[in-house]
Amino acid sequence: MNLLNILLQAPATGAAGGGYTSIIMMVLIFVVFYFFMIRPQTKRQKEIKKQREAMKAGDTVVTTGGIYGKVRDIKENTVTIEIADNVRIKVDKNSVFASSEDIQTPAK
Repeated sequence: MNLLNILLQAPATGAAGGGYTSIIMMVLIFVVFYFFMIRPQTKRQKEIKKQREAMKAGDTVVTTGGIYGKVRDIKENTVTIEIADNVRIKVDKNSVFASSEDIQTPAK
């Protein structure tokens, strides 16, 4: 049975317009999912992308792995982060999650 036949079948109760109520309910469920799950996630992804593009040397960042440090060098796909005195790591630019205004440094 194809999807069109399933959607257009009348319910077994014989109520008038019963087939359309199930379609309307599916549409409403999708709208709820969109506004409570999909839209906020895409908005957050755009903010993260904007932060990565605005990143510059000297910014305090945290990686997706939870490593805090200062940006020392930015290349096309990589970022060099200093995590301690003279200890630098090179990470993928997409793994930098938050910049200095979004993070609170852990207590020492």
